[in-house]
Amino acid sequence: MAKKEEKRQEKKQEMRHEMRRSPGVDPKETLGITVLKEKDSAEWYGQVCLKAELADYAPVKGCMIIRPRGYNIWETIQSEFDKRIKKLGVKNAYFPLFIPETFFEKEKSHAQGFAPEVAWIANKYEGERIAVRPTSETVICDSFKRWVRSHRDLPMRINQWCNVVRWETEATKLFLRTREFLWQEGHCVYSTEEECEKEVLMFLDEYEKLLKDVLAIPIIKGKKTEQEKFAGAKNTYTMESFMPDGKALQSGTSHNLGQGFMKSFGVSFVGEDEKPHIPYSASWGISTRLIGALVMLHSDNKGLVLPPKVCANKIVIVPIVFEKSKKEILEYAKKVRHLVSDYHPLFDDRDEHTPGFKYSEWELKGIPLRIEVGPKDFEKNQVVIVRRDTGEKEFVMFDKIQERVPAILEKMHHDLYSKALQHLKNSVKEGGTWEDFTNIIADAKLAKMPHCLDMKCEEAVKTKTAGVTSRCIPFENNKLNAKKCFACSQDAKAMVLFGRSY
Repeated sequence: MAKKEEKRQEKKQEMRHEMRRSPGVDPKETLGITVLKEKDSAEWYGQVCLKAELADYAPVKGCMIIRPRGYNIWETIQSEFDKRIKKLGVKNAYFPLFIPETFFEKEKSHAQGFAPEVAWIANKYEGERIAVRPTSETVICDSFKRWVRSHRDLPMRINQWCNVVRWETEATKLFLRTREFLWQEGHCVYSTEEECEKEVLMFLDEYEKLLKDVLAIPIIKGKKTEQEKFAGAKNTYTMESFMPDGKALQSGTSHNLGQGFMKSFGVSFVGEDEKPHIPYSASWGISTRLIGALVMLHSDNKGLVLPPKVCANKIVIVPIVFEKSKKEILEYAKKVRHLVSDYHPLFDDRDEHTPGFKYSEWELKGIPLRIEVGPKDFEKNQVVIVRRDTGEKEFVMFDKIQERVPAILEKMHHDLYSKALQHLKNSVKEGGTWEDFTNIIADAKLAKMPHCLDMKCEEAVKTKTAGVTSRCIPFENNKLNAKKCFACSQDAKAMVLFGRSY
């Protein structure tokens, strides 16, 4: 059933894509969202992304155009996280988009893991095929071979902000799963395994802080199973968020790569003992799928809801004018704009639209606060402040605006995170048997189950359920509730989180 639904949604997306490229009017091109989130989450999500002007479909199937409103969110994520990692000694660089095929062959498990998704370019001049970057471990390790010489060079922490291409053959979805996307990828080299493992977990913690502090997204942290870990890694750690449509979303990963890539690319350093040593490496990354996560998690049937800290324009001011008082109202509204200038307010004084139309438009586009200024507000020396997420109205005196706006924005962020956290907690259900497992999954929840950690058993679960996979072995509350694996009755080794995912 899950596969059929994916195919149905892919077909709908293709139809929308073709309609947008063809002459005529797309019936979905109306101001508001035309479907309910609860009834058709896939169609609802697509409409929010398109009508809130976050993204558009590209001419090449499976790709997307990130519009200015969407790209601004990515710039905010980028700016905030870049400041954090630079404080930790990370330096930015840039590496080539094209990677020689021989680089992949040096690390066999890595090559096998990415083989289905790599886009290859035939190179008739040099004879060797070239891969369009799906990830950069190989090409960066080739540079580390030249840059790492002594223990004094370590640790070496490099990061790049770039695009990657993974040639998806399954149904794609704006931001959540596309053939090309933007991301950051950190790559580090250490002299000891202990330091490597410590910082792998440290960067995962930094991701968690970013998601909580900026995007209001709660996550479950844990370790990936052998079946699901990054190709070529010793250990992979992940953050899993959970969407209202019953699917998990891998929101960031951090990998302890051990010495595998270092050995494959001949990276070594002279230690304090003046002898050669093989270092340890790590990589970690987040991507533009975080934009999809916050859209899916927070938005509603009116359109986009954005956490205030991720918005460039946190306020829209809507003067409500009548001809006889137009000049006075506009002058008063501009004084209000000056008071909140730090929040880069939009000022909607268009004559051709009614206040109701403007309210709907800015609700659709996710502006956190709306400040209404009408004749009565002018007379009373006040404004009306309306929260986008709840619709709550507050009458605020002019001299209290600068005090109330930051407090309301902070409360909005807190409430969005708390609501999402409660949803996440309510969505994790423990079980001990196959019947428990199937009931939890059928209820569109995450199943926390005792498992043997055997790769064949895990693959059998995926096959039998048409796509349910392990998400992680959670760090917290991982006490076994049963001695036997729920799927094969072998001895259980850990509680594992299973669910459908993007």
